[in-house]
Amino acid sequence: MAITTRKGSVKGTLYLYKRVPKRYASIEPRAFVWQSLHTDSPSEAKSKEVATWEQMVSAWEAKLAGDTSDAEQRFNAARDLAEARGFRYLPAKKVAELPLEELRDRFAAVSGFKGHPDAPDMIDAAALLGGAKEPPITVSKGLELYWTLARDKTRGKSDDQLRRWKNPRIKAVKNFIAVVGDKPIPDITGDDMLDFRGWWMERLESEGLTPNSANKDLIYLGTILRTVNSMKRLGLALPLTDLAFKEDEAKVRPPFSTKWISERLLAPGALDGLNPEARAIVLTMINTGCRPSEVAALSANTIFLNSNVPHISIEPEGRQMKSKHAKRKIPLLGASLEAMRDFPAGFERYRGSSASLSATVNKLLRENGLMETPDHVLYSLRHSFEDRMLAAGIDDRIRRDLFGHRLTRERYGDGASLEHKQQLLQALAL
Repeated sequence: MAITTRKGSVKGTLYLYKRVPKRYASIEPRAFVWQSLHTDSPSEAKSKEVATWEQMVSAWEAKLAGDTSDAEQRFNAARDLAEARGFRYLPAKKVAELPLEELRDRFAAVSGFKGHPDAPDMIDAAALLGGAKEPPITVSKGLELYWTLARDKTRGKSDDQLRRWKNPRIKAVKNFIAVVGDKPIPDITGDDMLDFRGWWMERLESEGLTPNSANKDLIYLGTILRTVNSMKRLGLALPLTDLAFKEDEAKVRPPFSTKWISERLLAPGALDGLNPEARAIVLTMINTGCRPSEVAALSANTIFLNSNVPHISIEPEGRQMKSKHAKRKIPLLGASLEAMRDFPAGFERYRGSSASLSATVNKLLRENGLMETPDHVLYSLRHSFEDRMLAAGIDDRIRRDLFGHRLTRERYGDGASLEHKQQLLQALAL
């Protein structure tokens, strides 16, 4: 039965009436509300009638929503109905442990028990006495819940950062479901996890993937399941231990040599195959050591070309910083300063999608023989900046401040001024 509304005016006051279920159709709304208040006094009932009527409407809507074959919707409807009656939904076991007085109140609120004209209403009984069974949380449902349960981890992330944060977690769950199925989380067994690990072992061997690829899936899946288990108070002993693959020795990306940067990357026309924004970002990285995503996120508010010391400021503007130490100011010199002068407002094309930036640059450099070795990537420019600072004898504290790295000791003072940093970097600017 659909619920409809109409507006009517009574003595100049606007009232909202809703058609009641058939069993109550013969009762005029206001009289029905007064009846529920157990009074025939208009003055006594008037102050409570609006709230009572709305509560009853909420209860009817919840009961209608509960008339469904979907277990989750049925449980949610029962929970909402209990709330509309003024109670918190509890499973039957918990209801049985309630004090006698509250238990009596719950029974009394069920339509059809003592004081009600009809037979007991089983929908009421399920909601108020805990008869509605909560459906188990499946792995896919757990992922949906995780986005909300882990929202503290996404505060301050830009849309692009949020997308990149979500995607590997979505992939891990999708892979698990493809192998094991979308099982209720309480039904996941140790054999299920070993089957998933075995599936990854076959991929490592047949596709030449690194253990890191498999371990990421295992880590993301485990984090999701543990978070749901903890935050939803499921009390499960999840079989998530001893699954990781032994990592290969971490591959260290080599830095570009100063000679390579000067003679190849900065050669006239070398980067002309890149679009102007990508080319400028590459050039900016050379003398700042910034991450590609940090340069891509710059805006008119964080670029200071007319300052006494032209510089950029890496800040959490519309995005989340890699760490609290990443916020910093870096002087602009040489090719980096010239590149930024062409983009005083930043790089709109890549501000929301730095991942495509790296793919674009790496492809162009490889296709044009501009990678010093097969192991070099765009990020190697950051490693190069570190080596050049080290060769120039720049103090560890200043190097860490310019890189946005944590100090390994107590931090004192504000560190080097922009002017001091500019003087030190002049010697190594390209």
